[in-house]
Amino acid sequence: MKETSTSCTVVGALIVTIMFAAAFTVPSGNDEEIGLSKVFTTFIVSDAISLFSSTTSITMFFGILTSRYSQDDFHKSLPIKMIIGLFTLFLSIATMMVVFSCGLYIILDGKSSIVIPSILLAGVPVASFIWMQFPLLKDLSISTFGWGIFNRKQKNLF
Repeated sequence: MKETSTSCTVVGALIVTIMFAAAFTVPSGNDEEIGLSKVFTTFIVSDAISLFSSTTSITMFFGILTSRYSQDDFHKSLPIKMIIGLFTLFLSIATMMVVFSCGLYIILDGKSSIVIPSILLAGVPVASFIWMQFPLLKDLSISTFGWGIFNRKQKNLF
């Protein structure tokens, strides 16, 4: 849990840094028309969601790293922090890719021959994060909010 938290904290900190810079670096410079477009609005809203969700994930992972690690913490507190941290990190990665796609669309002025393949490739990091971290998130959720190890009905082997 400590190793996962440390790794995810680094990723979350990088996302916070990038999204903070992207909020003040508006694509297409001082173009007056861009401020009214739906793509630009999507860019700003997704940037804010990514910034706030990655900050939340960092806070949750710091909570895990600075925990006192008592026996009660392992029952509810730490798994809940890990679930919230992983979910918000996933949300920040997904919205970061939306920000990237919107920025690319704005800068390239909708040239579909470049924009569409780039947007499709932007889904690769999101899919790979889901593929790698979803089993951990599923197991944590089942063990924390499911029946647990003591209340399960036993399967008959015969």
